[in-house]
Amino acid sequence: MEKPKKRQGKQENQNKSSPLPSLENYIPDGWLEIGTIVAAQGLDGEMRVYPDTDFPERFEIPGARWLLRPGTIVPEPIELLSGRYLEGKNLYVIELEGVENRNQAEEMRGCKLLVTEDDRPELGEDEYHILDLVGLQVFMSGEFVGTVTNLIAAGNDLLEVELDNKAKDTKKTVLIPFVKEIVPVVDIENKRAEITPPEGLLELND
Repeated sequence: MEKPKKRQGKQENQNKSSPLPSLENYIPDGWLEIGTIVAAQGLDGEMRVYPDTDFPERFEIPGARWLLRPGTIVPEPIELLSGRYLEGKNLYVIELEGVENRNQAEEMRGCKLLVTEDDRPELGEDEYHILDLVGLQVFMSGEFVGTVTNLIAAGNDLLEVELDNKAKDTKKTVLIPFVKEIVPVVDIENKRAEITPPEGLLELND
């Protein structure tokens, strides 16, 4: 059987939480987190990075990046010199300008790597930035259903939708497979999506 055409959300993390009282997960407005330096690699200043992006070029193509040190709120510019993927470990090994030995690399542990929010790679057909999907209003047969609150990576990505339960105090969410047959319309400009889910998926009458 032919598989349904997959739509993909492309991740890069933007945390809008307040910097107070904790700076641990803080990302300033206007910036995207692409990864976290987790360890030194070897003796020559290379570092291991845990990625928080679906774009490998963030670590493989040299150029300007920004560094957010633990406990700070202002990113500082830094130059990526080289990078490569570690097969089977979901890690990248990178070399940054000015980091020339293991001690210097160890001092970078916990630093986050950032890019500016307007520095977004071009996407292919039916690919979307997750930040653009969150907040979409979802409609079915012209009726407002709810709002996209997240995209969950799975075999097929799943849209998490908070249902419009105005008559109820509790909030309810459903997961909708993000495939073209079920989500045929994604209108980023107008912040709108239209769905044609199988019967019973939403359980709107519960």
